[in-house]
Amino acid sequence: MPQEERPAKFQALFREHYPSVLRKITLLVGDRAAAEDLTQDVFLRLYRNPPEDLERVGAWLHRVLTRIVYDHYRKSGREANLTEKLQAMSEERSVPSNETAVIQNWERDVVRSVLNKLSERDRNALLMKEKGYSHAEIAEALQVNPKIVGTLLMRAAKRLKKNLLTEEAMES
Repeated sequence: MPQEERPAKFQALFREHYPSVLRKITLLVGDRAAAEDLTQDVFLRLYRNPPEDLERVGAWLHRVLTRIVYDHYRKSGREANLTEKLQAMSEERSVPSNETAVIQNWERDVVRSVLNKLSERDRNALLMKEKGYSHAEIAEALQVNPKIVGTLLMRAAKRLKKNLLTEEAMES
């Protein structure tokens, strides 16, 4: 890209992607001010070292924001906290009874086991959808045609359900 076009292209990419990058980082770190700082770091990296293919900048931004968040937790000595936050984002916020907690732990173990039996693409697609990613973002991250993401998710969910039923039948 010619040097004179760079600022204009960067501004367009910034306006388009800033809200989703900030939202994702805020969910991961739980602190809006820290998330804004980390989001600035993501876009500084984009400006200084843009990917060759700017049409796939969404996937590039996702990889960079993930690295920056991990670095943030590593620097603050709270890497384990990131894993807890990622799990907490997909779990209920209420405090369950002991019986409910045991059942939830068992269900979580079964789901993890079944998820691990799925292909990496199916597992990532389902997890990204669960975390609120759009079909376009999922397509970009998985490097598939956006038109097939709905079908991919439907088939992955069907395989997950089938494997869950099989797993539950084996447990009984």
